[in-house]
Amino acid sequence: MDRNSLRKLLEEVRDGSLAADEAITRLRHLPFEDLGFAKIDHHRPLRIGMPEVIYSASKTPEQVAEVFQHMAEHGTNVLATRANADKFDAVRERVPQAEFYPLSGCIVLRRNREKHGRGVVAVICAGTSDLPVAEEAAITADLMGNEVERLCDVGVAGLHRLLSERDLLGRARVLIVCAGMEGALPSVVAGLVAAPVICVPTSVGYGASFGGLAALLGMLNSCSPNTAVVNIDNGFGAGYLASMINRE
Repeated sequence: MDRNSLRKLLEEVRDGSLAADEAITRLRHLPFEDLGFAKIDHHRPLRIGMPEVIYSASKTPEQVAEVFQHMAEHGTNVLATRANADKFDAVRERVPQAEFYPLSGCIVLRRNREKHGRGVVAVICAGTSDLPVAEEAAITADLMGNEVERLCDVGVAGLHRLLSERDLLGRARVLIVCAGMEGALPSVVAGLVAAPVICVPTSVGYGASFGGLAALLGMLNSCSPNTAVVNIDNGFGAGYLASMINRE
């Protein structure tokens, strides 16, 4: 929504020619900002409570930077995922306050640090090799207004490492568990907690892991009923979904 559209809508409500409920309905469906190569949905926070996010893979540095700049002009938090140093350099030329997290490939602009979540989102990874995906999930959940706690390298090869963290497992309202290889960790975690567990299969593993397919199938066939599975390496999707659950 641009300023002129918003002003006209507010004036109609003020003059009594438009009911407040009708104005709310229109606000949910007003136009996006058309850049030619991209259409930015500035009204996504109004509809679903979360801003649009820039998926940087396959975009040029200039495209990422232009979308990032236009989103930044609306005064909200901005997140770009699957970025690299070249794309960050292009963004920083236009938005100097932007930050880059190389491990996760996330570019972040923080404007609002208000917490909207009702509890802790725990982000857990089986091994250090799963950290890039876990960090994408953690940064996403953090930027969406959640208290995030991380737990790294607690895979099933040494369960005593996980069991030593029972306090966090018990406190978390939503848990994100990232694992490659056979993908067993989410089922173990889910069997220990009374909370939803979002399973993230990662592409970590030797040949028979088939780029994360073995972990994906293992998680889809979990015996623990309090699990749901996102796509391979989709840390962003897990962080976003955890944020929506934690707001309910």
